[in-house]
Amino acid sequence: MPNIKFRTSRRTLTSHAGLSIIGQCVEIAGVDSIDSRFPTTLGMRTSDVVKSYLGLLCLGMSDYDAIENVRRDKPFQQLLTLQKVPSTATLRQRLDKLAANDLQTHTANWSTTLLSLAEAPITAETTHVCLDIDTFVMDNSNSKKEGVSRTYKKVDGYTPIAAYLGNEGWCLGLELRPGKQHTMKESNAFLERVLPRAQGLTDQPILLREDSGFDSQAHLALLEQQRQAFADEGRRLDYVVKWNPRGSATADQDTWRAVAADYWEELRPGKRQALWAQTVSVRDDNKVEYIVKRMMRLVERTADRDGQLLLEPAYELEGWWTSLDESPEAVIKRYQAHATHEQFHSEIKTDLDLERLPSGKFSTNDLILHLAQLAYNILRLMGQLGMTGELSPVRHPAKRRRLRTVLQELVHRAALVIHKARQIILDFGQDIGRMTVLKTLRRRLRYPRGTPC
Repeated sequence: MPNIKFRTSRRTLTSHAGLSIIGQCVEIAGVDSIDSRFPTTLGMRTSDVVKSYLGLLCLGMSDYDAIENVRRDKPFQQLLTLQKVPSTATLRQRLDKLAANDLQTHTANWSTTLLSLAEAPITAETTHVCLDIDTFVMDNSNSKKEGVSRTYKKVDGYTPIAAYLGNEGWCLGLELRPGKQHTMKESNAFLERVLPRAQGLTDQPILLREDSGFDSQAHLALLEQQRQAFADEGRRLDYVVKWNPRGSATADQDTWRAVAADYWEELRPGKRQALWAQTVSVRDDNKVEYIVKRMMRLVERTADRDGQLLLEPAYELEGWWTSLDESPEAVIKRYQAHATHEQFHSEIKTDLDLERLPSGKFSTNDLILHLAQLAYNILRLMGQLGMTGELSPVRHPAKRRRLRTVLQELVHRAALVIHKARQIILDFGQDIGRMTVLKTLRRRLRYPRGTPC
């Protein structure tokens, strides 16, 4: 075993050189503008508090106590352009106060500003850019936090709602909800907040995809109203929403089999399916009627995949509300890609360390999720611009990189910090690959355009 010795020196080192890009993205997003809206006489700028916590989230930490590890970390302060780094108590108290003053309403535009000015790539799924909206469960069992209650996954926690745009999964909305809140409650208002953000980021047709938790007549009527509003502006909005049979799948089996009689096709011995389209009228809260399409699929199984005969046929009925002028097979295929958003939920809960939220106050945890939306988009932007194509480190090809991969490859990189001629120089030693990626990102993200790096 080699003879290993330990020593210190007067050199300044950092283990998270990627904060240089994160600080630049925070500046582009316009976080510093909140100082004029939320002035303070407490000796620390509001933007310093918010940027410090954003820095923690972008390092994969959410606990308030984690700020103590970087309070005396000079590169953390310099790369995020902070005047001061708050203590744990200050961070907790100031975030509580900002949440009480409804800072959340001002954070919503930070992500769209960043994505717009950075010219983030937004790729379509065939003819449409997809906008996926869904709720997910955050397990906060064995805690007495405000708003924690029984969720649909049979655990105590929260059920926040999120919206993701494009194949890259840009987060356009992330709001906290009590665990027991039904999916549809306040979802129409959430949709009305998210759609203008998506409309401002892409000129391509938008396809909204939602699961059966959003199946309600009032919601479908709102979608038809939004489609008309888009059409009046020369834009196109379509939707695919999973149908919730609410017991009709078993109560009216004979009726459904009679309708499907003309559409049966055999998929394999012992399994056949019927696909057809139908129109249904729905009404909004004002009793205004809308005609919408529903694609139906009925599957009959008389034998399992191994050929074992069943005692009696098993039936599975599914449906999808849609505005697309496509075949049932095409609509079903479009909806199947909706499952990709489950990975984005996972990244928020695990990679950003937000499964268990740090505060006992509901409003503060809601603010933390709003800040997490920006942190998520910053890391996703670094991954899309710096870890795909020719700049990608030695890894398998991918359309996007998981946030944890961005943290490992770009954020948590060691560097020697050198101060020279009023500049901060990060010396990566012989790590030429990561230095090239970060340098390219800094050049790509410079703002305003044309300013030197």
